[in-house]
Amino acid sequence: MRPSPPTAPLVDADRVIVVGERGRALIGQPLLNKGTAFTESERDVLGIHGLLPPRVSSIEEQVSLELEHVRRKDDDLERYIGLAALQDRNETLFYRVLAENLEEFLPIVYTPTVGRACTDYSHIFRRPRGVWITPADMGRIDDILRVASDRPIRLIVVTDNERILGLGDQGAGGMAIPVGKLALYSAAAGIYPALTLPVSLDVGTDRRELLDDPLYLGYRAPRLRGEPYDRMVEAFVDSVRRVFPGAVIQWEDFKQHNALRILDRYRHRVPSFNDDIQGTGAVVLAGLLAGRGGVDGLREDRFMFVGAGAAGTGIARLLARCLDLELGGPDHHPVIAMLDSHGLVHLERPGLADDQRPFAANPAWFTAAGLGAADLADPVAIARVFQPTVLIGTTGTAGAFSEALIREVAAHAAVPIILPLSNPSDRSEAQPVDLLEWTSGRAVIATGSPFRTVGSRLIGQANNVFIFPGVGLGALVAEAREVTDQAFMTAAQELAASVSLERLSVGGIYPPISELRSIARRIAIAVVRKLRDTGYGRQFRDEDIEPAVDAAMWTPAYLPYRPG
Repeated sequence: MRPSPPTAPLVDADRVIVVGERGRALIGQPLLNKGTAFTESERDVLGIHGLLPPRVSSIEEQVSLELEHVRRKDDDLERYIGLAALQDRNETLFYRVLAENLEEFLPIVYTPTVGRACTDYSHIFRRPRGVWITPADMGRIDDILRVASDRPIRLIVVTDNERILGLGDQGAGGMAIPVGKLALYSAAAGIYPALTLPVSLDVGTDRRELLDDPLYLGYRAPRLRGEPYDRMVEAFVDSVRRVFPGAVIQWEDFKQHNALRILDRYRHRVPSFNDDIQGTGAVVLAGLLAGRGGVDGLREDRFMFVGAGAAGTGIARLLARCLDLELGGPDHHPVIAMLDSHGLVHLERPGLADDQRPFAANPAWFTAAGLGAADLADPVAIARVFQPTVLIGTTGTAGAFSEALIREVAAHAAVPIILPLSNPSDRSEAQPVDLLEWTSGRAVIATGSPFRTVGSRLIGQANNVFIFPGVGLGALVAEAREVTDQAFMTAAQELAASVSLERLSVGGIYPPISELRSIARRIAIAVVRKLRDTGYGRQFRDEDIEPAVDAAMWTPAYLPYRPG
């Protein structure tokens, strides 16, 4: 069955929405509720006269009032809870507030504050959003998905909660991540909220403090592993294909080997992608392209990764593909060196994972370079012989970039690029102010969480939100059979081209968050074109692509209602 294109609410020829609900039932529908903005005539015909204060407000006045409410709170988690409460009662107003104030509220609805929401989830829970699927639900996943929405869902963000940001296993609390990601899809790319679904594959948790918490809301059992886990993921995918054919699945915050294995298993069966792998890869590639002025500017660089999990591997995969690197075989000086908590990833390491093998160092190289067994665990010693010009951190460990390591990297590049990418901000591998001091102000820096400028130097944020909304929207409009790596490379190139020369001159390798909606549109248009040209998407005529993307982008504004 061919999926229907993404659409906003159904409206008649006069741009009027026909609603079946009346009275309190209407006010209780977050996607239909206008609050005090219902007009007098709407109040009369829809049975809500007297249920609201008499004054009719404009949406602009409502936005001002909500900003006053949120800004009055002096704690970011309380601001998160306040915005979630607004989303629960009036989604149009919530998305209007978010879309017009992305720079201010992105750190609240997503990283870093969403990390606190995940850890405190069972204690701040207010209203369910999305669906939870547990091992006890095997055999009835279709039924759970069917009752989740009265519309055909087009976009699903699903997590198994095991690698939430840099915080690890958060059990049921991981649901805050799909909810936050989908809020950004709607605010940045205009995907209508009713067409999206956050999903938690709640397969248990190994975090003792959660299992011991009497108020914990999740599936109270050790985390499912092995074949039973694989059967549950398989059952979920099969149910999505039956209940929501053509829906795009975004895999989110799965732990490294599961993340890579699940992506490779399903990416050719259902239109799906993993944001931690491909989205992170694309946003980092975009920053590198912007910082070096294009692909040719990267060909003289050497890339040292500290952290070899899903994010680091995803970046390395896309980077290698972009540069057409030959990896793993020859004994000449490698272009990529990857380190994990045990040191240099190399081909002679016992139990080397298959997903790390393409980036494992050849023994002939490190022996010829004079690295002994003890040196293989020393990042500074490795940097001394590898001579990196780009340093990328995905460790989830604060302070993983030592002063000695940074000074060694700076010795091998006139303008080193240093990317401490771990989230939330208190897990960052280094502080930007220290990085600039240790490199005598020469480094170009971007971080995973937002940091303030240092003097006149901009600290870019390598935030996946620059990538996934546009890619997801493009995949939906293209009715993609597969979300390819080429689509992500295209997104990276479009993002890099969006960075102004003025920002680049002061070290900013990403555009401002305030431009997010226009960037998502630009990326979506390019992705639709790329999927068409490579045979993975609908065969649009060139002149039809931009109108199709624009038609799929919902704007949070009130339309008139009439009863039906």
